Amino acid sequence: MNELIDLRRQLLSGHLTQDQVREVKRHITVRLDWGNEHLGLDLVPRKDFEVVDSDQISVSDLYKMHLSSRQSVQQSTSQVDTMRPRHGETCRIPVPHHFFLSLKSFTYNTIGEDTDVFFSLYDMREGKQISERFLVRLNKNGGPRNPEKIERMCALFTDLSSKDMKRDLYIVAHVIRIGRMLLNDSKKGPAHLHYRRPYGCAVLSVLDVLQSLTELKEEKDFVLKVYTCNNESEWSQIHENIIRKSSAKYSAPSASHGLIISLQLLRGDMEHIRRENPMIFSRGLAITRKLGFPDVIMPGDIRNDLYLTLEKGDFERGGKSVQKNIEVTMYVLYADGEILKDCISLGSGEPNRSSYHSFVLYHSNSPRWGEIIKLPIPIDRFRGSHLRFEFRHCSTKDKGEKKLFGFAFSPLMRDDGTTLSDDIHELYVYKCDENSTFNNHALYLGLPCCKEDYNGCPNIPSSLIFQRSTKESFFISTQLSSTKLTQNVDLLALLKWKAFPDRIMDILGRLRHVSGEEIVKFLQDILDTLFVILDDNTEKYGLLVFQSLVFIINLLRDIKYFHFRPVMDTYIQKHFAGALAYKELIRCLKWYMDCSAELIRQDHIQEAMRALEYLFKFIVQSRILYSRATCGMEEEQFRSSIQELFQSIRFVLSLDSRNSETLLFTQAALLNSFPTIFDELLQMFTVQEVAEFVRGTLGSMPSTVHIGQSMDVVKLQSIARTVDSRLFSFSESRRILLPVVLHHIHLHLRQQKELLICSGILGSIFSIVKTSSLEADVMEEVEMMVESLLDVLLQTLLTIMSKSHAQEAGEYVSCLLSLLRQMCDTHYQHLLDNFQSKDELKEFLLKIFCVFRNLMKMSVFPRDWMVMRLLTSNIIVTTVQYLSSALHKNFTETDFDFKVWNSYFSLAVLFINQPSLQLEIITSAKRKKILDKYGDMRVMMAYELFSMWQNLGEHKIHFIPGMIGPFLGVTLVPQPEVRNIMIPIFHDMMDWEQRKNGNFKQVEAELIDKLDSMVSEGKGDESYRELFGLLLLEKVEQETWRETGISFVTSVTRLMERLLDYRDCMKGEETENKKIGCTVNLMNFYKSEINKEEMYIRYIHKLCDMHLQAENYTEAAFTLLLYCELLQWEERPLREFLHYPSQTEWQRKEGLCRKIIHYFNKGKSWEFGIPLCRELACQYESLYDYQSLSWIRKMEASYYDNIMEQQRLEPEFFRVGFYGRKFPFFLRNKEYVCRGHDYERLEAFQQRMLSEFPQAVAMQHPNHPDDAILQCDAQYLQIYAVTPIPDYVDVLQMDRVPDRVKSFYRVNNVRKFRYDRPFHKGPKDKENEFKSLWIERTTLTLTHSLPGISRWFEVERRELVEVSPLENAIQVVENKNQELRALISQYQHKQVHGNINLLSMCLNGVIDAAVNGGIARYQEAFFDKDYITKHPADAEKITQLKQLMQEQVHVLGVGLAVHEKFVHPEMRPLHKKLIDQFQMMRASLYHEFPGLDKLSPACSGTSTPRGNVLASHSPMSPENIKMTHRHSPMNLMGTGRHSSSSLSSHASSEAGNVVMLGDSSMGEAPEDLYHHMQLAYPNPRYQGSVTNVSVLSSSQASPSSSSLSSTHSAPSQMITSAPSSARDKYRHAREMMLLLPTHRDRPSSAMYPAAILENGQLPNFQRALFQQVVGACKPCSDPNLSVAEKGHYSLHFDAFHHPLGDTPPALPARTLRKSPLHPIPASPTSPQSGLDGSNSTLSGSASSGVSSLSESNFGHSSEAPPRTDTMDSMPSQAWNADEDLEPPYLPVHYSLSESAVLDSVKAQPCRSHSAPGCVIPQDPMDPPALPPKPYHPRLPAVEHDEGVLLREEAERPRGLHRKASLPPGSTKEEQARMAWEHGRGEQ
Repeated sequence: MNELIDLRRQLLSGHLTQDQVREVKRHITVRLDWGNEHLGLDLVPRKDFEVVDSDQISVSDLYKMHLSSRQSVQQSTSQVDTMRPRHGETCRIPVPHHFFLSLKSFTYNTIGEDTDVFFSLYDMREGKQISERFLVRLNKNGGPRNPEKIERMCALFTDLSSKDMKRDLYIVAHVIRIGRMLLNDSKKGPAHLHYRRPYGCAVLSVLDVLQSLTELKEEKDFVLKVYTCNNESEWSQIHENIIRKSSAKYSAPSASHGLIISLQLLRGDMEHIRRENPMIFSRGLAITRKLGFPDVIMPGDIRNDLYLTLEKGDFERGGKSVQKNIEVTMYVLYADGEILKDCISLGSGEPNRSSYHSFVLYHSNSPRWGEIIKLPIPIDRFRGSHLRFEFRHCSTKDKGEKKLFGFAFSPLMRDDGTTLSDDIHELYVYKCDENSTFNNHALYLGLPCCKEDYNGCPNIPSSLIFQRSTKESFFISTQLSSTKLTQNVDLLALLKWKAFPDRIMDILGRLRHVSGEEIVKFLQDILDTLFVILDDNTEKYGLLVFQSLVFIINLLRDIKYFHFRPVMDTYIQKHFAGALAYKELIRCLKWYMDCSAELIRQDHIQEAMRALEYLFKFIVQSRILYSRATCGMEEEQFRSSIQELFQSIRFVLSLDSRNSETLLFTQAALLNSFPTIFDELLQMFTVQEVAEFVRGTLGSMPSTVHIGQSMDVVKLQSIARTVDSRLFSFSESRRILLPVVLHHIHLHLRQQKELLICSGILGSIFSIVKTSSLEADVMEEVEMMVESLLDVLLQTLLTIMSKSHAQEAGEYVSCLLSLLRQMCDTHYQHLLDNFQSKDELKEFLLKIFCVFRNLMKMSVFPRDWMVMRLLTSNIIVTTVQYLSSALHKNFTETDFDFKVWNSYFSLAVLFINQPSLQLEIITSAKRKKILDKYGDMRVMMAYELFSMWQNLGEHKIHFIPGMIGPFLGVTLVPQPEVRNIMIPIFHDMMDWEQRKNGNFKQVEAELIDKLDSMVSEGKGDESYRELFGLLLLEKVEQETWRETGISFVTSVTRLMERLLDYRDCMKGEETENKKIGCTVNLMNFYKSEINKEEMYIRYIHKLCDMHLQAENYTEAAFTLLLYCELLQWEERPLREFLHYPSQTEWQRKEGLCRKIIHYFNKGKSWEFGIPLCRELACQYESLYDYQSLSWIRKMEASYYDNIMEQQRLEPEFFRVGFYGRKFPFFLRNKEYVCRGHDYERLEAFQQRMLSEFPQAVAMQHPNHPDDAILQCDAQYLQIYAVTPIPDYVDVLQMDRVPDRVKSFYRVNNVRKFRYDRPFHKGPKDKENEFKSLWIERTTLTLTHSLPGISRWFEVERRELVEVSPLENAIQVVENKNQELRALISQYQHKQVHGNINLLSMCLNGVIDAAVNGGIARYQEAFFDKDYITKHPADAEKITQLKQLMQEQVHVLGVGLAVHEKFVHPEMRPLHKKLIDQFQMMRASLYHEFPGLDKLSPACSGTSTPRGNVLASHSPMSPENIKMTHRHSPMNLMGTGRHSSSSLSSHASSEAGNVVMLGDSSMGEAPEDLYHHMQLAYPNPRYQGSVTNVSVLSSSQASPSSSSLSSTHSAPSQMITSAPSSARDKYRHAREMMLLLPTHRDRPSSAMYPAAILENGQLPNFQRALFQQVVGACKPCSDPNLSVAEKGHYSLHFDAFHHPLGDTPPALPARTLRKSPLHPIPASPTSPQSGLDGSNSTLSGSASSGVSSLSESNFGHSSEAPPRTDTMDSMPSQAWNADEDLEPPYLPVHYSLSESAVLDSVKAQPCRSHSAPGCVIPQDPMDPPALPPKPYHPRLPAVEHDEGVLLREEAERPRGLHRKASLPPGSTKEEQARMAWEHGRGEQ
């Protein structure tokens, strides 16, 4: 951007030249286009750097401008700018290169003398210097000898061609010192005499630095190391030795010796270099030219330089003992003996001199100098001048004399007038001495100077003063670079032809052998001479002069002499005087052409054809001169001769050249030159006449395209140049030429030949016609082009587009658009009228519609060519408006043609959907500009489309349903007017189909299909949905079929709602839950409301993919199961669909089943996979495919293993309400239950939901929202946890079913969920709030069971019931008993090893709470006489509560017995405290239960028969040890379940899913007990109801909460809304928490506010509550968790770990067939237990990772221990009736719904997790635990491990479980009978 600002500032300054302005503008536009491209902006078309108006130029020109702008941008970024060829040039002008060199310094410290440094360019490959030398003269200090030269020691080596830059060039620097003969010997020679002595040399490779110089574009410094020559005799070759690295021949005198130079590479002609780099030329730049002429010789380049090289010499010793030190002195002397001043140049950069002194080579009689001297001798002094070389010996003695001993000379010009030839010349050496005088130069000029000269004058007298030394010789070489002098004898003879009149024929013939350089130097003189000779004797010399003239003209076509064409032009216009020449030139030209048919060799004819342009220039100028001189005489003869000449031209072109290659070349040469003569002819003839000449000539060319490809190209190139000529710009000539031009183009387009050239010609024609149309009428020309080109252009475009040739397509599209743009009403009318039949019209319409469609589909023009695209659209819509009337007129009624109409509709739809016309996505400024210029073309086309649809009439039915999709796409364009126009068409379609079929099923089906795909592509919006429904409902209301119509429109509108929601979810960064929910919603809509099976299946797979991506494998399996259920086990073939191949229905269903089974396996939902395994097995068995059957059976078996062996987490469930209109349609004002992720708690779930809906606000209460919230434009989320109510109750009630199996059914296939809220009905009893504490229980029923195709489902129905305070109390006590029994059972069965802490905590919590008023509060509330009197209906429930309290005492007694067995000695005080408190507890209950004080085995030392106290496996959570027992919902059957968040299951007191009924009195029968149970829960739905009570953490008493209830968590946002006062704040927070649902396994720190203390102490009730709540602690039994993972106790009872000793007393378990309960032994210290089983399949006893209280690892043993729970293994003392027995415990009765302990009675173990020993047949009326197993008959018997065969009575009806008890006075027989029944029942 800074660069652009700087360039703009330069433009505005006004100080730039025109060329500089042009270059700056070019640079700016390239930069702008580059920036626009990278910013994604539109390309701006420009002409001469100015923005063009598309209305003022043709489409072809506009296309070329776009193309050139794009190419210029690409070139600017990829390569260095190059000079472009001008239009019309056949070849590119080479760009000269120049080297700028500047000497910065010469670092040396040993010479101490002045030096001359010569720089030159040396070609190593050719071994010669190619440039002059640049001389820098330095003083002994290294600075310039001339002070003015400081910082100005620079030169420019010019005129290097591209070819030179590729040569092996070196910059060579020779250093010559000026001083003594020997540098280090002061004796050698006197100090006053200075000699030029060689010192050293340095080289630099140009190729090595060229790349960096090209990229840098500025000066770069280099250091050249100077080397000295080891042997002076090899000085002339030192640079070659250094380049070759012949290091033995040179050496470096010092590392500090070096030349520091800077180099820069410049490009362009000298004028350009001067303009661009003025600073360089201001530094006294020395122009150093190339030896010889450059590649391009400019006409004004005057030069006369002779380059002389001193090569070598051979001299005699002359009687000396040592060799001579020879110095050569050279002078240039004129003919009169005068020494010419300043005619010798040692190098550029220094002034010329009059004499030259060579450097001296020490002691060398055969010196080799190789020094080049430039002799710039004036042209007028050249003739007669000569060179004299004097040879002196330089003595090194004291006198230091220079003794002359010989000389040589050479004239510069020979006697014949030619200069010294470019060659090596050996000159004779003549003896002389110091006394010899050269004053009389004639004395030696008469002597021969060389061997050639000697041969010319053999008789030389021997008495002359100078005698030749025959043994000595001297060699020089010369090279002449002169534009005035010639070395060619033939050229000199031509110029002096009058001196040799008899040799004229020979001289003219030899002209062809003269070099081009010599000819262009004397061009004007040669031409004058030729025309003088022609005038002298036309007949004799005419043909030779013509040939010479042709030779010279063709010479100027050479690139090297191309710049001399202006010289030729100037000569013709101003100097040519051959007024009669035209006659002979025409005659010769015509003769050549006439001979072309006969001659075999036609080289001279072809040369004449190539020279046609200048021959006609000479002919016309000659005729003008003649006419001027004779006042227009012989005009007719001239015209006639020209016409005859053109006839000859036509004759040549009409010849058949297919068999003659030479003739082909002749014709090609003629066609190439032909367009160049038009301008000359226009000087003599009118435009029409010239046009007729040209038309006849072009028409004479063969019309076929078979003459050969090369000739086709030449022919078209000639036509192209004709079109580009000035002649074609005249409208008069165009009318004449256009038909023949169009004829040839038409032929080539038909044949699809030379398409690029043809497109160029057409582009030029359209450009000229467009330009002319702005000033004149071009109707006639356009008409011609329409008739000739339109059809073939369409055909060509169709062919090109089918091959996807982008560039050719662009060219021809621009041509077609140019033509259509020029057409007006008249042209269209003529076009349509000219069709002979409707078939022709149909073909034309199909072609043009197809081209237009392809044009929009293929995107011929790039996206950023917006100007081009908009203009194209404008032309298309205009053309369609013209053609639609013809379509309607010809193809509507009886001649209706579906194909044409369909093509038209498809075109209109494509047009409206073009991306370039979607104005909504562009900026407002750009939109306004487009609308101002073109309007909204979509609306124009929509009106046209609607109008044509209405014209169809009854034929509309043909386009139903085919055009529904395309028209729907048009209506989805976000343009209100287009939608208003097009939507009513759907009503029309419905109406027509209703008329024909009586329904509109096709419209309905197609509309729904297309709507789905289009909306998912991003089309459509909410306003479209509303408009669609509004417009169609308005139309449908008036129809007879309004009901079905309204239903359909409503369905489609609702579908759009869902589709828009689906699209918004999918395209945004929405969470998986949102996407899945949206997809489920849409899928269900397709199934239930629209019944579109294919769309339904598509969305099934989309949903499945989403589940797989989210790793919801179970949900993915259920989703895929939907498709599987649609298929049957049949062999019906199915087509390829989605990713499924073509296959039978059986194969597809099998593949789906396998995939579904795989997904169930990955989701650990093996129970769901087993029925599919069985279904597959059934199919395989029916087909006898035993291999597959074996595989599937093994799979099924592995699933059973997995069920029993693998740990599975139980998820939590959350109810979510989405309220407010801002939610997506499928969520809006609905409530869902969501199945949580593994380990996900309420807080995490709530945060997840808030992150998915960042705009949502979490509601602070669970109340149902009012209408204000439901209708507001906001988002409200209401979230709380809920408890599942399992459907498979029978499975959970069955004994012997492993807990892992039950755990699955507790949380799967669940459709109902429960949520409890405590409240006070009526006035609150301040003394005992339990009297008024009610529970509001909400049951939610879902639309589908969880898990299913989604992790959440909508709530279908809500049910609300209230639980009374008494029922609440019953459930709380029952739940606590259940928990106690479960924990005690684990210790009895050794499921918890080594750590008694959990049991200690649990017992302490219950006993301490009971002692301090826990159960007493219930007594006060419900056993009060006033209460019993006021509530007589509650008598049975009161009795039930008493029984449960009694049962709790029994269970506590057993617990204390177990505790005493395992307690650590150091914990004995705690145990004693527990026993004491237990006594107090019994005492508190004494008044209600007389005789209770005698029942506890913990307090009695006597043995008592065991009470049969059943413990259900509902383990306690270690988190309960913390004083914040969590409010977790109980499962229906009371067994603990694994929480996904903590791995621990909780039988919480508020979730009383397990119903326990105890004995009401000592003598009550079991039947009576069952009766009481039925009365207590008359409605089975409310069995196991829950008290939802909340207790604040740790300090504040809550009079309204149960001391036996568990705590409930509240989210932080709910708690903070409490009132400010302490009491109210507490009450509000408590009640708010009571409203909230259960949440299991939550750390207290995250859930509860700080406790409120009263005087720093807990209130009594609060303390009692906590002690009661602390109870239900559950051990960790997850075998996968390490000790560290399971956490540690907060009380740190680690020190009390010790190995278990004797087996503790066991709580007997019941089998499926209920047996009488055995009494609990009297002594807790009994040595053995009657039941000593180990439960290896315990489920649901995992520890929380947050606040685990257990450090011991409750891992499963690898093998189950041997069974000890049979009657045979019972210790006898446990059943000894003869002992003095204390009254036994009262028998404990249990409710029917109680969960059985599964592991007390086991079959023989076969693996670590043993399965039941036998298969128990199920009652047909009960729901099966697993789906029925096909092909498996019920087993009649199962063999026991002891060999006893037990037979199940399958036919026996299943009775109710009966409970039995032993009365206090039972006999031994009775006990034995009971024991036998017990053992039988177990088996």
